[in-house]
Formats: sequence, C-alpha cells, structure tokens
Amino acid sequence: MSGRFEAKTPMGEFVNTLEENLIALILGLMTVIQFANVVVRYGFSSNLLWALEATVFLFAWLVLLGASYAVKVGAHLGVDALLNVVSPPVARAMSLTAVAGCIIYAFLLTKGSWDYWAPFAGLNPTSGKWFPTGFADVRSQGWYEVNDIVMPEWLQWFGNVINDGDRYEKIPRAIPYVIMPISMSLLLFRFLQAAVKLWRGEISNVIASHEAEEAVEEASSRAVRD
Repeated sequence: MSGRFEAKTPMGEFVNTLEENLIALILGLMTVIQFANVVVRYGFSSNLLWALEATVFLFAWLVLLGASYAVKVGAHLGVDALLNVVSPPVARAMSLTAVAGCIIYAFLLTKGSWDYWAPFAGLNPTSGKWFPTGFADVRSQGWYEVNDIVMPEWLQWFGNVINDGDRYEKIPRAIPYVIMPISMSLLLFRFLQAAVKLWRGEISNVIASHEAEEAVEEASSRAVRD
C-alpha cells in the first residue's frame, strides 16, 4: 500500500515539498478562479472569459504532475491478484517486467510530448518515429496563442525569444504546454527510480493495491491521525 513519502536527503525533502506545494497551489488556484467566476457571473451578470481556459490548463498540470508524484509515493492503484498467488521470485520478476514496460511507455511519452511542444517554443522536435535519432528542422510555431488568457506585460519578453520580437495579445501556447515534456520526464524518472528499488528489494511492487477501497481507507485514516 502507499504511504507517506520519506526523503533520505535534504535535496529529496526539498523536491518533495516543492512537488506537494505546487500540486496544492494548482488545486487552490482552480478553486479560487472558479469561485470568482461564479461570483462575477451571478453577482454582476458578467463573465471571466479566461477562467474556463485557465482552469482547463491548471487541471492538466495537476493531473500530469500528479501522475509522477503518485508513482513516487506508490499511490497508483493496480491489480495484484496474480502477484499474491505466485512465489516471491516469480512476483519480483513480474513486477520488474511490468515496470520495464512502464519505463518504455514513459520514454515514448517523453519523446512525443517534446516533439509536440518544441515547435511552439521555437525549438526543433526530435527525428525518428520511436526513438530520437537527432533533431528535425521545422518551422517555428511560437506565434500560436491560447484563446482567452491575456498576455501579462511582464511576460512579453517571450516575444523576443520565440516570436521574432512580436508582442503577444494572448499567452503563447508554449507556456501552458511546457508541462507536457516536464511531467513526462518526471514520470520516466520516477519509473526508473521504482525499477531500481524493485531490483534492490526495497519495494515489492509499484502499485498501491488491487482494492481501491483499501487505499481510500488508508488515506482517510492518515488524514485523521494528522
């Protein structure tokens, strides 16, 4: 089952605190933005045009960052019925095979997310269908903007970096989309960490349990104790 993550080094503690605070901040921002939009809509018969789009982006950040964090703390639910009926060596081999598949999948997601995001940031995607063989020279798409979120003045320097010096009316897609390569790289890193721990025998699997109710019950009990 999953448990509270305990960092072994000061850097690990810093990174863990940063991840938890960032996830909490994103969730808080989503709540505040939607609450403000409801107040403006029903109290002043107006609307925050950017609120829905901002919430969608924040939710994407929450999910993508949460995926790698859940791997780190062993909170992903899975089916371990077969692991419980085979011998420990066989269960260990099956777990290593499963995490190897997760590593390959996360690697492909990392490559794909970089290839998708890079043109929006004025960078080149990788060449090669499955594995990077270099970088492909493509036309920059740094001029693409989101639909509703107005570009703040203090971020206009992005225009000099990825938009040939032109100003933005709305924020460039490179800003919200950057979470894709970042989160997928983190996911790949967390699966590699899990594979090392499995190999060393520090953990027996990378899932919480086959019973969702048990994970929910444990989380609730821990919240009460805290």
